[in-house]
Amino acid sequence: MTGDGTDADSVGEQLWDACRIQSRERLGDQAQRLETATKWEDLVLPEAQKAALQEIVAQVRQRAKVYDQWGFAAKSARGLGVSALFSGTSGTGKTLAAEIMANELRLDLYRIDLSQVVSKYIGETEKNLRRVFEAAEAAGAVLLFDEADALFGKRSEVKDSHDRYANMEVSYLLQRMESYRGLAVLTTNMQQALDPAFKRRLRFIIHFPFPDEVERAEIWRRVFPRDAPLDGVDVTRLARLNVAGGNIRNIALGAAFLAADERSPVRMAHLLRAARAECAKLERPLTDGEILGWAEQ
Repeated sequence: MTGDGTDADSVGEQLWDACRIQSRERLGDQAQRLETATKWEDLVLPEAQKAALQEIVAQVRQRAKVYDQWGFAAKSARGLGVSALFSGTSGTGKTLAAEIMANELRLDLYRIDLSQVVSKYIGETEKNLRRVFEAAEAAGAVLLFDEADALFGKRSEVKDSHDRYANMEVSYLLQRMESYRGLAVLTTNMQQALDPAFKRRLRFIIHFPFPDEVERAEIWRRVFPRDAPLDGVDVTRLARLNVAGGNIRNIALGAAFLAADERSPVRMAHLLRAARAECAKLERPLTDGEILGWAEQ
């Protein structure tokens, strides 16, 4: 306790948050800050993947002790940051996992805006990336490179000056990632498109699998907030719908709006309408087996 009766931990958290707010302006132009309050229970993944994510959090949390107090940083100045690649199809929880880790670490999470970073002019992409990394290091932020294969693609055979400079951009990224002292998370649904030299420099590579029926049922159980009124919602039947967690969240939200507009609880009929809309967006048909019994509820 402090002299005025305030909890010392609470004061420390307030000071930490004040420092985070002060540093946000440096990254505002090149990245989008993601607000998040998500927690581990919001993420449905196999235990091996969850354990790997928690190991990433532990390495970020304990880096001062290991690098500085225990002297590992004096051995080598390279590879002191924590870099992780999350691979998997869209909607499997890659961005959600990054949000959870940032929230757990009380760090701001920034999604890199590729349109603001990548430039057609020679040397400009490297300059933009340098500003991003330097601002992120000063802020202690977590960097999220969505669709990382767009930036970290395989270096090609040099046939002209364009190829040479494109390869220089990838080489710069490889070096900068290795020297970055913060947490950088990259997501892709095309892991095979990434430069092999880049993958060797990553500390973690975690595959996010498409959820099976048991996992989809668990996602459905967790997707509705406690205050959402439900009537006859059957997660066992819902889990037959072969879609990823991101699509499940979209369907649940769409059904909630349909129910609210009718001034009724969320029912299977609302979920069926929302599922049809979501699958139409994905350009895939709903099979009879997936929605068997939905309209009866």
